[in-house]
Amino acid sequence: MNKFLKYALVGVLTMFALVAAGCGGSKDDGKVDMNKPVIVGVNPGPHAIIMDNVKKIAEKKGLKIEVKEFSDFVTPNSALASGEIWANCFQHEPFLKATMKKEPSFKLAKAFNTALFPINIYSKKLKPGDTIPDGAKIGIPNDPTNGGRAILLLAANNLIKVKDPKDVTTSVKDITENPHHFEIIELEAAAIPRSLDDLTCAAINTTYAISAGLDPAKDPILRETKDSLYVNIVAVQEKDLNDPRLKIFQEAYQSKENAEFIEKKFPGSVYLGWDNK
Repeated sequence: MNKFLKYALVGVLTMFALVAAGCGGSKDDGKVDMNKPVIVGVNPGPHAIIMDNVKKIAEKKGLKIEVKEFSDFVTPNSALASGEIWANCFQHEPFLKATMKKEPSFKLAKAFNTALFPINIYSKKLKPGDTIPDGAKIGIPNDPTNGGRAILLLAANNLIKVKDPKDVTTSVKDITENPHHFEIIELEAAAIPRSLDDLTCAAINTTYAISAGLDPAKDPILRETKDSLYVNIVAVQEKDLNDPRLKIFQEAYQSKENAEFIEKKFPGSVYLGWDNK
């Protein structure tokens, strides 16, 4: 074989190899392996407990789920964006939108509603029914959305006034009237239960309240209502919104079986975020 034919043959074989690689069973061919578990990120506590139940329901529908716990509100979205996990279930939509604004490269999207985990006001110095005294030190989460959520809860109870009581981007600077001279102290959400001794009261997310031994059904001095704008969601990468496994996941989470589990396991503490009729 002369040198010209040899090089020509190598070129043709290389071209066929590239075409074959592009047409093979790659991850981009739209097919999914139902035998391979999907990894779902959650926070410890109620999220993890509910997801363990969803895992059992989903498996009966042919979807295998591996639950991975994250102890903070930041890492689950980073892990989702990097592909370390397939979905996460720990946040509400305003938090996701705030994250996307801060990290536009993440390309994440809401898949479906899950449950409402109220943020309530707790105290070691006051009892349910007590009035928060003038000059009280009130702890709130220092992340933009949950901090605003706490401020809106105070405004809903006519303790302060804000520019727009329906604006989920509300922050401390949007407080227009503070007649009781409250001292609003912004703290890391996970650390607030440990700071209750030093505060008059504080807004604590349900996940951290339960982990700290507080009862969201009995202990709050102020509580968020079921019509809250902060219903939690499942988030995925935008490219996975049409993944057929997502439909099975949603059916499992929003099933009557899971609804009954949530209502029995967390009565008065966690509310359904979908229409269960």
